[in-house]
Amino acid sequence: MDKIGRICFIIGVIVAIIAGFFTWSYIFPILTILGLIVGFLNVRTSEVQSFLLAGISLVIISALGADQINTIPVVGDYMGRIYIALLSFVGPATIIVALKSIFGMAKD
Repeated sequence: MDKIGRICFIIGVIVAIIAGFFTWSYIFPILTILGLIVGFLNVRTSEVQSFLLAGISLVIISALGADQINTIPVVGDYMGRIYIALLSFVGPATIIVALKSIFGMAKD
């Protein structure tokens, strides 16, 4: 199962980068599903804090930076779409890991 999570993470990052150059209507549901899989399978208990910090950073930067980066000539549109694709991939994974962490704390 751990290997599936790693593979989904790598595929998700690659698909998010590719999504910056192509506009497919079904790419965001695929990224969301990959993010959910990563959140459920890829993050161990010892990695939760690091993952949440990195995930929240990516979510904030992607959400706030996508509009600003679109103004850069030539590459702005591509980079903005990559940011949004990363947001749709990392966001669900971060939510799942945060919920797992909260439930773990509630058990104790």
